[in-house]
Amino acid sequence: MKKLVFVLMLIFISTAADAQAWTGKGDQKIQLGLSAWGYGTGVTGTYDYGLNQLISVGAGLNAYFGGYKDHDKDNRVFVFGRLNFHLKDALELPEKLDIYPGVDVGVLGKSFGIGAHIGARYFFTEKIGVFAEVGNNGSLGVSFNL
Repeated sequence: MKKLVFVLMLIFISTAADAQAWTGKGDQKIQLGLSAWGYGTGVTGTYDYGLNQLISVGAGLNAYFGGYKDHDKDNRVFVFGRLNFHLKDALELPEKLDIYPGVDVGVLGKSFGIGAHIGARYFFTEKIGVFAEVGNNGSLGVSFNL
């Protein structure tokens, strides 16, 4: 039994050692989580694509279940594009961690929506990590490397 636990620990450590939060050009992430405040309370999903070591572009969708902006139920969905600036290299962060400020611009119900955020990702394995974003909208969830 001790040998099995030891082997499993070695496998986990070897996969965790390869975890990278941001690799730059061509890097792709999908994030799924809960929206805690901002235009409402609900769920969120985002996609990011790395243009270079500093910048990623992407898209997202937030679906709100309560606390709609201006108490208007037409504001249940926010569909947006996003732009992030990745500070992993500039701040010399560990490979598993990335911090990124960014902006979201899109359509909220029948009106224009805009938001700013600062986010962080931490990867436990090569493919799976966690993220948190705070700003006009706040969210917390799971991040996946593609």
